[in-house]
Amino acid sequence: MAPAAPPRVFDRALARARLERAYRGAPAVFLLERAADDLRERLDATTKRFEDALDLGAPGPLITRMLRSRGVARVTTAAPIASAIAESRGEVVDEEALPYAPESFDLVVSALALQYVNDLPGALAQIRRALKPDGLFLGCLVGGQSLRELRAAMTQAEIELRGGASPRVAPFADVRDMGGLLQRAGFALPVADVDAVALRYDSMFALIRDLRAMGATNALVSRDRRPLSRAVFARAAEVYAREFSDPDGRVRATIDIVHVSGWAPHASQQQPLKPGSARVRLADALGAKERKLEP
Repeated sequence: MAPAAPPRVFDRALARARLERAYRGAPAVFLLERAADDLRERLDATTKRFEDALDLGAPGPLITRMLRSRGVARVTTAAPIASAIAESRGEVVDEEALPYAPESFDLVVSALALQYVNDLPGALAQIRRALKPDGLFLGCLVGGQSLRELRAAMTQAEIELRGGASPRVAPFADVRDMGGLLQRAGFALPVADVDAVALRYDSMFALIRDLRAMGATNALVSRDRRPLSRAVFARAAEVYAREFSDPDGRVRATIDIVHVSGWAPHASQQQPLKPGSARVRLADALGAKERKLEP
């Protein structure tokens, strides 16, 4: 029996269209710039030199520039939309269907793209296959409780004025799950951590403008197709200002950027000891006195 297809959470064609629209205008790239700086620091912490790298899914040239400035010999740019790769002369690629042969790269970097795939385990498995032995995957994606303030305000406003709420903010992967997904995909030495970004705005509407300029508005398959009234937005803004404002009147928005890394297995990597192979007793290592339990 063939395995069941993953559920369709995102309308990926709509998501790409909105990203394309944002990048044909004046895109908001401050989160991507932060991600690029963080990924550069993580790369600088490794001693390995990389020759063939893949910039996977970043909506813009920032990651490709960063990799080239760090001295990577060959960088392949694979973006979800054409306008984002014009400067880098890359190719449009679907993160859920990578066209690369096994062991094509010794480094894959993905910045703020994988949160929009329907099959995250499958995408990670394809990245793992595309890596050479001892190759490195570095990625970051929006996750955790991102935009929890907007979710709460919109939900309350819709319940009050429409008698029910439609999904408005995407479900995000939790950092506690990402390590397990990396292991499931076959990565060695997986690591996952969170960069909690606190943004502040004059109002909820300023936040929504930035989300549109990122191409990050609602692309959920289960979204309500009916347009929201001004009254719903106005009530949501009131709830937002009341529940999530600072003393100066500005409102907060939280973005959790989940950073992940993993290596393609190689014999040179540190291996866990086999059970029963320890040569030092735990009590001796801790300097503790052993006591025998009475039957």
